[in-house]
Amino acid sequence: MKKLYYLSLFFFVFSISMQAQYGKQKRADKLYNNLAYMEAVEVYKDLIENDYNTRENRLKLAETYMKLRSPENAVFYYEDILEDSTNISAEYYYEYAQALRGAKRYEESREWLQKYLESNGKASAEANKMLNKNNPEIQTTYTVKKSDFNSEFSDFGAVKYNGETYFVSARNSGNSEKKYSWNEQPFLDVYRLNSNTEATPIPGEINTKLHDGPISFSNDEILYFTRNNYYNDKEGKRDKEATNHLKIYSAQKSGNSWTNIQELPINNNEYSVGHPSVSPDGKTLYFTSNMPGGQGGTDLYKVSINGNNSFGNPENLGDLINTAEDESFPFVDEDEVLYFSSTGHGGYGLADIYKIDLKDENAEIINLGETMNSNLDDFSYFRETNSNEGFIASNRDGSDNIYGFNQLLPLILKGKVTDAVNDRPIAKATIRLFDENNEQIAFLQSDEDGNYKTTVNRNMEIPLEAKQIEYKNYSATLNTQNMEDSEEMEYNIALQPVADVEYLAEIENIYFDFDKSNIRPDAAKELDKLVKLMRDEYPDLVIEIGSHTDKRGSEAYNEALAERRAQATRDYLIAEGIDANRIKEQGYGERKPAIECDRCSKEQHQLNRRSMFSVINMD
Repeated sequence: MKKLYYLSLFFFVFSISMQAQYGKQKRADKLYNNLAYMEAVEVYKDLIENDYNTRENRLKLAETYMKLRSPENAVFYYEDILEDSTNISAEYYYEYAQALRGAKRYEESREWLQKYLESNGKASAEANKMLNKNNPEIQTTYTVKKSDFNSEFSDFGAVKYNGETYFVSARNSGNSEKKYSWNEQPFLDVYRLNSNTEATPIPGEINTKLHDGPISFSNDEILYFTRNNYYNDKEGKRDKEATNHLKIYSAQKSGNSWTNIQELPINNNEYSVGHPSVSPDGKTLYFTSNMPGGQGGTDLYKVSINGNNSFGNPENLGDLINTAEDESFPFVDEDEVLYFSSTGHGGYGLADIYKIDLKDENAEIINLGETMNSNLDDFSYFRETNSNEGFIASNRDGSDNIYGFNQLLPLILKGKVTDAVNDRPIAKATIRLFDENNEQIAFLQSDEDGNYKTTVNRNMEIPLEAKQIEYKNYSATLNTQNMEDSEEMEYNIALQPVADVEYLAEIENIYFDFDKSNIRPDAAKELDKLVKLMRDEYPDLVIEIGSHTDKRGSEAYNEALAERRAQATRDYLIAEGIDANRIKEQGYGERKPAIECDRCSKEQHQLNRRSMFSVINMD
């Protein structure tokens, strides 16, 4: 009887415990679905600690951490589950690969992306982009510095207008005591820096108790801004899942204030429209939306601005730009180059900043590089017209912060290729540049004045090789570090001529008749080339004449004949104006034949009767 009592008590307590865990599960899932991720984290952790639906809750907690942009924590909860990846959707391979990339574990990320592709996952196009990421050979370089006006809360979306800086921040200015459940920070408002670089709320009717910003200014004093569905001091209609979507509104400048708030007709209660960006000519509004019919996630759109709050039909920017993931924060500069943030183009981290030339039909998506992008989220690019300076935002240091950047165009590399001895320019010299993997990145040829010019990346070591057929090969390593204040780098190349007179002067051997030492007309023609080389091109060149005979005659006779031939060759050069001190001579007789033969033919004998030349000194 006592056993039965304890057994009943056990099941009663167990039932109570299970009901409690079941209740927590419902609460955690509801918090997640209501975007209250910070609260959801703690409840999921409690469920895991109590060993309740452990596998499912670890996966859900990992997803929650990714929503909070905390990939290190997401990896921790993903990895144990996915190491034993039986009966798990392949979509988690992709999510795990994303988290690994955010945690800078790039090789592991590629391995899981490969597993995902092999499992025929849905977003294989995005996975392929990440696996085959190629960055441009020649890149614009940026210097990036965290701005001084950041707060302990989220700060982003900085823009300049009429010399003043405006930005979005969750610092609470007293507009609302409510906190955003996603990250438990105050709601966003729009701020302006005053002359003392103090942040004050933008004057007028822009800020509300919900999210306001980011913003974009047009040249006709109209401000476009993102806001939750909130108009005339009351919250608008939510969708069927009780989500209050983002909308774009406009405001007009009145004195120093922004008033006359109007909702744009492109908005909808069933989806979000935000991140407005006006083109420099004021004719087009670019924006972000998750409206139906897109590529997936949030896409980038454009719409014509017709005036009087009239707009054309929104146009999706297409699948070259938009992916199944999220594209956001568009910005178009004066050259019609679109900058935007994306999680679907295989960048360095979670969301990277990219650009594409909208004028070029064959343009490609270009990543702005590791300085502008990090392993986490980088977004809200803005640059002043006709300026190299601007802003981005990033959570690379934990919270969203604004960073100022200075855009440095690729470094112009130029120089002159000259002869190291006579300092004369060398035409048609080839210059090759290589990357760190010894892959060629540039092939150049010097012009008739020896000049060459190209562009190279900054902050790199670049192996260089220069060649010309009459010169020794040249190699060096260029260092483009610490050249932020320079637009050009001059690098002159001095090539050493090959120590081969016959090659430099393009002359044939000097041949003699049998038993003769006089200079034949054909030999004189070749010697004139040597005179030109020594007189006009290398005035300090010192040579040695080496003269030879065939094997006919005694050795002693041939030694003397070779000496006479060397002397005749020397005398010809001196008679043409070459200093005698620059010419040495040596007779070799028959000791160094050009053709080794016992019974030599007439032609072989001729080839052995010759004078040849070698370099003693070129300086």
